[in-house]
Amino acid sequence: MSELTVASRYAKSLIDLSQEQNTLEEINNDMNFFLHTLKANPQLKAVLANPIISHTKKLHILEDIFSSRVNKLSISFFKLMVNKGRGEVLYTTAQEFNSQYNIIKHITKATVVSAAPLSEANKKTLLDEVKAAVGGVVILDAKTDPSLIGGFVLTVGDRQVDTSIAAGLKKLKKDFATGIVK
Repeated sequence: MSELTVASRYAKSLIDLSQEQNTLEEINNDMNFFLHTLKANPQLKAVLANPIISHTKKLHILEDIFSSRVNKLSISFFKLMVNKGRGEVLYTTAQEFNSQYNIIKHITKATVVSAAPLSEANKKTLLDEVKAAVGGVVILDAKTDPSLIGGFVLTVGDRQVDTSIAAGLKKLKKDFATGIVK
């Protein structure tokens, strides 16, 4: 079974249990904190994924770091995963939890990459357009990439709109190469 499938099933179980116990928001915050901690400390992620390190040692590490900072359900979930030999999928499970939480709460993440930083007015306009298209809450992450020359690339879920000058130039170059444009 693939890591993503396993992680998705565990995440679904944790969501169901947290909804049953009315702790969904708190558990979501815990999973975000867990992801942030592992991103900031790749050694911790490596320890959890390492099959040579004993379950006991992994449990002690997780308890030392998280027991005073997260809900008891979250720490129990971490312990269950490690005891089942699934420490290597804890990170992916937390990511899947966030994805499933976003679906439940109708939260859409969008990323816009532009050649220059967008003004607040442009961000608001773009955010309003995306909200109108997808509905629900939209979280917009704005980044810059000078190699785009101009325009922007908007990614919402698995859809992408590329209005960058660099993409236009690549298309024009391809058209010249294939003889479409003479």
